[in-house]
Amino acid sequence: MTAEGAIVPVVDAAIVLVSLLNLFCGYRAVRGPTVPDRVVALDAIATNIVAIAVLFAIKTGRGLFVTVSLVLAIIAFLSTVAVAKFVTEGDIIVTQE
Repeated sequence: MTAEGAIVPVVDAAIVLVSLLNLFCGYRAVRGPTVPDRVVALDAIATNIVAIAVLFAIKTGRGLFVTVSLVLAIIAFLSTVAVAKFVTEGDIIVTQE
């Protein structure tokens, strides 16, 4: 078995594991007792999706999925910051009058 042949089952197992973790985070996002719990669950879902995209890039050898995962990571970070600011301060953009 070559090194490339050994990587494929490991990547497949990792994709399944991350997908299961995504389901658990989805449960927490739906049933979370508080809003911060749901925000953390949604952030974890976004992180898991980025991980799945990177694992798929490793499996297929296509670098496009790494680029897509970087864009998803940036969008997830910005959305998490915006939601956290909305939860703590009640407003995202504060206008000065």
